[in-house]
Amino acid sequence: MRAVRLPVVTAAATAAALAAVTGCTEKSDAGSGDAIQVTAADSKCDTSTKSVPAGQVTLKIENKGSKATEVEILFPDDRIVSEKENIGPGTKYTLTAEVKAGSYEIACRPGMKGLGVRQKLTVTGGTVAKRDPRLDKAVAAYREYAQEQADATIPKVQTFADAIKAGDVEAAKQAYAPSRFGWESTEPIAESFGDIDPKTDTRVNDLEKGQKWTGWHALEKALWQDKKIGAEQKTLADELVTDLQDWQKRVGKAEITPTSMANGAKELLDEVATGKVTGEEDRYSHTDLSDFKGNVEGAQKSYELLKPVAQQNDKALTTELDKQFTALNTLLDKYRTDDPQEKAQNGFVSYDKVTKDQRKELSDAVNALAEPLSKLAAAVVK
Repeated sequence: MRAVRLPVVTAAATAAALAAVTGCTEKSDAGSGDAIQVTAADSKCDTSTKSVPAGQVTLKIENKGSKATEVEILFPDDRIVSEKENIGPGTKYTLTAEVKAGSYEIACRPGMKGLGVRQKLTVTGGTVAKRDPRLDKAVAAYREYAQEQADATIPKVQTFADAIKAGDVEAAKQAYAPSRFGWESTEPIAESFGDIDPKTDTRVNDLEKGQKWTGWHALEKALWQDKKIGAEQKTLADELVTDLQDWQKRVGKAEITPTSMANGAKELLDEVATGKVTGEEDRYSHTDLSDFKGNVEGAQKSYELLKPVAQQNDKALTTELDKQFTALNTLLDKYRTDDPQEKAQNGFVSYDKVTKDQRKELSDAVNALAEPLSKLAAAVVK
């Protein structure tokens, strides 16, 4: 879940940002040199350099702190170029991204809260080389997919909100999980804007100090735990629709690159591992398996679009990814049901009926996919 940010995004900033990412047909090939060493701790974020050439940039991250951290490459207006969440204490991670000339920041966010500790990063211009046209097609197709998911979400969330405003608890419960599916399948794009996710998808334990709890999970608690709808929930329902309409309008302007697609796919698997498998994400409704499927579907979409290039560069990797995606989807299908008692679960059993051993089996399958998926970005830009 993302922390609250209040960036001021002007039209000029948006135009500059769009120009700064390799979302068109060109990229710089000058940025293939040494990696940036990023050392994160509880109160610091040290980087080995403050300047790199444009093109592919690699962050070699080590968390020497006592808390899990998140490391991001940010535009000046706080939007995310690329990120890695939940880097545990004492662990390392390699993050690959594509950037053009301009000013950026590298942020470490101990505990994955707040604005974090930041270091300036200047990306200098380099020679320009044509990007593989298959990657341009992949980016365009993924942008279309993300927009389709956003467009499909709005009427579903409106149905959810209408049920709440009508005071119909059971109808609202049945509309809850379907209203989230499109969001869950493209969540890295929503999170890249910085200010929408905290308003729509924050769990109570992820609230910043002074932050008002809004969005899906506040309504989820009211429906399943409190079992009542009041004036506050009706207001929250309207706010959720408004915030998601904002997301819908912004999707077409999102910064998308082949590496952000690959990193986003891995991020979706991380979402499953840290929220869905544990049962923490939808702790009141137990609709975790619907969200789980949305995350996996979105990750697989990114992978399938990037696969032609990745397969050419690393056939063994794509063979393994095909195998693990099939295994995970097959396992998830075991939990599908058309039981009328499970109408609120969007086609799956309630997660509180999944045993500890079954959750471990799901976790193992997620981990088996996440490991090779972490190599996709590097395979795409070889």
